[in-house]
This record gives sequence, C-alpha cells and structure tokens, in this order.
Amino acid sequence: QVQLVESGGGLVQVGDSLRLSCEASKSTFNSYAMAWFRQAPGKEREFVATIKWGGDRTSYAESVQGRFTISRDNAKKTVYLQMNNLKPDDTAVYYCAAASVYGSDSPQPYSYWGQGTQVTVSS
Repeated sequence: QVQLVESGGGLVQVGDSLRLSCEASKSTFNSYAMAWFRQAPGKEREFVATIKWGGDRTSYAESVQGRFTISRDNAKKTVYLQMNNLKPDDTAVYYCAAASVYGSDSPQPYSYWGQGTQVTVSS
C-alpha cells in the first residue's frame, strides 16, 4: 500500500506560478511511475503529466506542455509539479498517482491516489 499526500495548492492570479508536492509513504517509491491528474467541476479526471521511476522520462498533456514541469526526488519520496503561467482553465483539484508501469495517460493503471489539492486561478 502506498499513501500519497499532496500539498501546495491555493488561489493564484492568471500568469502566476505554483508548485505542487506529493509525498509518498513507501520506501519503494523509486519503483513507481508517478503522475499528476486534475479534475475540474463537472468534468472527467484528466491527465496532466507523468514521470518514470528514475526521472529520466516525462510526458505531458498538450494543454500544459511548456508551462508545467514534473520532477521527482526519490530520496525524499516526493514528486513535484511546477506550474507556470497559470490560466483560469487550470483551475481544478490536482491529484498525484502511482503506477507500476510508465507512460499511461489513463487513470486505470494507477493503483494509488492522493486526496487531491485545490488549485484556483483567478482572472
């Protein structure tokens, strides 16, 4: 069982930056691919970014490419999402997730999920 705890959400203005963190409980954190998803009110959960266990490969949704950066620190069992140039459409609850396979933009392979952190971008 892997417990994931997100932090770093908040209320920001258009164009601002924010960094989300997700800390894992399990010592084998470095054997999991990690990802960020988000869900806006009335919408389905959507993929944002994913990173391979070693941090050497990443993948992003087109909507965030060039603005968001996913990274991880395996020693700290933490994955990050640096969000720059935020837009109102980025408003959502952001979830981190863990999977034993890398590369999926679908929620299905992700076995473990955090409780989510709210990001609100005000215009």
